[in-house]
Amino acid sequence: MPEPNIPEHRKVLFLCTGNSCRSQMAEAIINSINGDKWQAYSAGTKPAGYVHPYAIDVLKEIGITHQGTSKDASQFNALDFDLVITVCDSAREECPIWLKSGRQVHLSFIDPAKIVGDEEYVLDKFREVRDEIKQKIPRLLEEEYSID
Repeated sequence: MPEPNIPEHRKVLFLCTGNSCRSQMAEAIINSINGDKWQAYSAGTKPAGYVHPYAIDVLKEIGITHQGTSKDASQFNALDFDLVITVCDSAREECPIWLKSGRQVHLSFIDPAKIVGDEEYVLDKFREVRDEIKQKIPRLLEEEYSID
């Protein structure tokens, strides 16, 4: 019996500077809600070496368990991407280092890790960024890269 014809997933890379918050949340959200069409990855131009615990916490609040690791963009030099999305301004400036395949798009989100305040205030900023990512990125993928 022949194997079913399963379309290949498109690949998207989310680039940020530290790969500890925004790009990690984007990777987890897309793999969770668009994983039938997209395979998401994240990386940093200068990886922090950890995923921010608040990013993990606010993802759990919406039912997403993420066990990502902070990765250097160079780890993905051998992969071809359909789309590369920079999610912070400094990564956009450094993005010319990404010379591989994939259309580049920039969507800037504030860095919640740089917010100063009490724990609840900072968590609220992480939630705002998470919700903005959840709204903007799937819409971009659907509008510009829909798979029929």
